[in-house]
Parts: sequence; structure tokens; C-alpha cells
Amino acid sequence: MNDETMGQEDAAQDAEACAEALESLDRISLDEIAFDDSGVDVQDEPETEAQSDNQDAGDVEPAEDEADHEGTESEAGNQPESDTGEETVLLDSLPAEDSLTRELPGLGSAPAVDETIAMGDIPLPSVPSAREAEVRHRKMSPKRRNLMVAGVVAVALVAGGAGYAAWNGYQQEQAAVVAANAHTMMSVQIGVHAAGLDCSTGSKIPVQVSGQDSDGSSVSETLYVDEHGRGIKLLPGDYTLSIAASPIAADGTIYTVPTTKTQVTVKSDGQDLSAQAAFKLKVPSADTVTDDQIDAAAKYAEEGGASSAATAKVLQQAATARRDAAVNALSAQKAQAARDADARHKATDLYQLDIPVEWYGKVETWQNGSTLCIYLAGDSDTPIVTLVAVREGESFTPDEGDTVLGAANLGNGYTVYASGPVYPYVVPQTINGRTQNPVSAYPMDTAIELVELTTGNRYTYSQIKSVLVGKDGKADAATKLECDYIAQILLPSIKAQD
Repeated sequence: MNDETMGQEDAAQDAEACAEALESLDRISLDEIAFDDSGVDVQDEPETEAQSDNQDAGDVEPAEDEADHEGTESEAGNQPESDTGEETVLLDSLPAEDSLTRELPGLGSAPAVDETIAMGDIPLPSVPSAREAEVRHRKMSPKRRNLMVAGVVAVALVAGGAGYAAWNGYQQEQAAVVAANAHTMMSVQIGVHAAGLDCSTGSKIPVQVSGQDSDGSSVSETLYVDEHGRGIKLLPGDYTLSIAASPIAADGTIYTVPTTKTQVTVKSDGQDLSAQAAFKLKVPSADTVTDDQIDAAAKYAEEGGASSAATAKVLQQAATARRDAAVNALSAQKAQAARDADARHKATDLYQLDIPVEWYGKVETWQNGSTLCIYLAGDSDTPIVTLVAVREGESFTPDEGDTVLGAANLGNGYTVYASGPVYPYVVPQTINGRTQNPVSAYPMDTAIELVELTTGNRYTYSQIKSVLVGKDGKADAATKLECDYIAQILLPSIKAQD
């Protein structure tokens, strides 16, 4: 078998291996297969075409194909071979019909150029049929087949490598975005409630933040929020929030600092944490605010809660003045209460007592020995209650129209009896004309006040008139009402004189 025939077989085997490898790859679709015929001499073109035609007709058997190859090999056996094993063909040895210039039918002797040869293009064979592929597959050497398959696999690997590189680039881009976010400060909002606080005129609320950011770094700092809970900026991470101290309102209000702590996770910018972290700052009584509370609030105001140190100082002074004013007012109130207590305190030679607070300023008293009368202020003819000390074993009879409302044992051999009109009953009956007392004796304003005094403001005149007395005119319910009040408020204060 000469080199020329071997070149043909190699070309056929190459085409067969390439077709087989491409069919095995689902992802590769080839619409056209080109074969390299660079190793086939121009002289073999007619023979190749003949073989192709015979194979298509199914008339050529593999044995005949081999015989043709042997004949070709014997004819070329005497020709010299180059060092590379390739056949060298001289232009002088070509037949006249194969020369570059030849006479074409109908054109005389004018030379014509063969376009195919002049352009240097050799027509590519068509895609082999299934039969041709089978024949060539059997003729292809295992080594060459493996090389062809390896080439196709290499192409697939290159394509796969390009896809992996693209995916890996996308993953790296996403990782870069995440890394950038992990190092970006995020604004978050918490929930706060402080009545009357306006941070534009007062100081902001100091929030103690501790925890760990996304880099694993420990965080411990004080940040400041306004009355809406805005002002905190943190890197993504897990944190614990608490209120460090009270803010100071423009009027000097100091707030009670909640002791609660809340854990939050910061994930994104603009995150609303008010549902997880909500703090309520209550307003205590100003007189209970201490110097330590004011100093702590002023410290944080100066460090960042206020616009300047001078502003923080002004707010501190306002807080101190507000506290001092409240303390002074309370002291004045206590002093007045002491004076009132002294004024309410009454004493006889046998006992002492305190006028009920509800009566103070509305009643006056007269005293005769161990008898003390408490009457409506400015009207001594309208007694509220009369107190009389009676030795044990002696009886007590109240004045006409009065009822015994209660008694207090002094423990020294005397008992103090309290008696008087049952105004919750008498007043309505008098106004309705059901008693002998003239209606003019109890003007409406007086009637209302008498009812309120004898019931400790627990009932109104209208309630007494329509409910407690009733149309039957009985005084049992009204009497009990007044007796209960006297027994609960006045009698417990009656003590034996020291």
C-alpha cells in the first residue's frame, strides 16, 4: 500500500472518528463535517469519486477496495519517495488533460485557468454515510481513534472550563457585594417613647450598644437617637441595646431610665427594629429626681446628646431648677398641711381629735368643757355633729331632733358620744315640705353642702333624695350612711387627753 492510498485511508478514518465522537456528545451539534484531504494527491480525485459512487450503489465490497489499493500500490512502487514519506509529483509528469492550461471544448486553443487549482482550494468531501462510517471505523487504528476522541473531549473541556470560569466569576462578584455590605454602616431605627421630649430643643437619648459585628470585632459604644428612635448606624452584626441615661427636655424634665436590654440583629440599611427594641421613658415626680440622675443626663448630653457643651450646660441648669422648684413646692405643701393639721386638731379637758380633712375650711367649732360642737361655717345654728363625754355607767340622751351617730370609749372611764341631725334624710324631707321645719331654713346650696359633709362627698343631694330616702320617708338608709362615715373618719381620731 503506497503513501497515497494510506493518506486516503487516514482522511477517511479521521472523518469517521470525528463523526463518532461528535455523536457521543449530546451538547455538540454539527451541521457540517469537513475532512482534511491535504494528504491526497490530485491524481486520486477521479478514483475517490468512483469509489464513492460505487459505495453509494452498494456494488463495491471491502475485498475489491483492497484489491484496488494493492494495484495502486504496485503501480507506484517504482517511484522514489521523499524523506518524509510523502509522494512528490512533478508537473512535467502530469497528463496533458491535468495540466494547468489546456484547451477547452469549443474555445479553441486559448489557455484556460482551472479555478479550483488556481485558488488553491480542494473541494471538501461530503458527510460520510452510515455505511462509510462503519467501514472507516473498522479501518481506523485504535491509536488514531483515541487521539480523535481526546481532541473532541479537549474541546468539550475547554467549553466547560469557560462556563465554570463565568460561574466562578459571578460567585466572586456576589461574594464581593456581600463583603462590601459587611463593611457598610447600616442605619436602623428603634422604638422609644418619652412624653414631651423634643430632641431639637432638648438632648437626644443615649443608647448603649454592645455586641459583635460581621467581622467578629467586639463593639461597645454609645449612640444617640431622637424622639423617633432614629440616629443609630452600625455594621451588620448581633448587638444588645439599652438606655444609658435620661435625656433632658427643654423644660428640664428628667426621665426614669428603663432597665430592660434588647438583643437585635442588624442586616440591612434602613432596618426598622422598633418591634424588637422598644423603650418607654416615664416622667417621675420632679421632686424625686436626684443630683446623680441630673449629672448623668448632663454628661451624655455633653458627649453627644446635645449640639454643644454649652447647650448641655443650659439643659442641666434647667433640670436642676425644675427639680428644686418641685422640692420647694412640696416642702411648702407639707408645711401647710402641718398648719392645717394644727388647725384641725381640737382638744378638751378629757379628749382630743382631728377635724376630718373633708370638713376643714368648711366648718367651725365651739367648746364648753368636755362638749365640742362642729357646725357649718358661718352658721352656728346648723350643727354637723356634737361631741359629749359621759362617765361610764351614765346614760346619754341627744338633743331633740338629733340622732346618736356613734361613740368612742376613751379608756379612762369616759365615753364620747357623737350626735346630730341626719341631714341626708332631713334636708330632702324639709325641702319637700314633709317636716315641720321651714323650707327657707335650708336653701339649696346649703342643703347640697350639708349632704356632702355628712357623707364625706361620697353621695350627692340628688342621690340622697331619689334613692336613699324614698317616698316612704324612712330615714334608715340615710342614717346608716351618715353613721358609717362618722364611724370611719371622725371617731377613730378621738383619743383621751394626755
